[in-house]
Amino acid sequence: MPEIRFEHHEGQDAATQLDAFLPAYEEIYAEPPYLEGPRDVAEFIDHYQVHTRRPGMRLVLAQDAQEVVGFTYGYYLAPDTRWWRNLQDVTLPQEFVEEDGRRTFAVLELAVRKPWRRQGVAAGLHTVLLNGLDAERVTLTVRPEPEASAARSAYLSWGYRKLGISHPWEDAPLYECMVRELR
Repeated sequence: MPEIRFEHHEGQDAATQLDAFLPAYEEIYAEPPYLEGPRDVAEFIDHYQVHTRRPGMRLVLAQDAQEVVGFTYGYYLAPDTRWWRNLQDVTLPQEFVEEDGRRTFAVLELAVRKPWRRQGVAAGLHTVLLNGLDAERVTLTVRPEPEASAARSAYLSWGYRKLGISHPWEDAPLYECMVRELR
């Protein structure tokens, strides 16, 4: 297997990279448990364009030659974030949920195409994404279905712990919300 190269992009530079990783997104999210179709992909494109304008936006692409084999991105949670209010089964103390725009970095996507899974690509993406990050903690969500058990196991091995079940928008599936302390 050829060597994997990681490319780091920030802010609006990340917005110009959508075409580079969109084919990987479409392939990965067509699989269970996601089963995304054209409408879902169009919604992702719209959301991604908004996300690239968020403070601290970072994107990392994993490439094998010229082909994107995985990607991850995230940004800092804003002071008015709904992230913690989306939790359905736990009430967190006010001092935990207070955000200042730099306290918590949220990983929105971390995905690797099937032929490159279980080869350290996800761990590499995660490491590059968090490298030099000035945040107290990082959070992410993962689907609870069995198809996502490898991702969940990886997150636990990287130091994340489950906080509760998140329901981020009205028609959204449920997700497990996880957090990892950075300092």
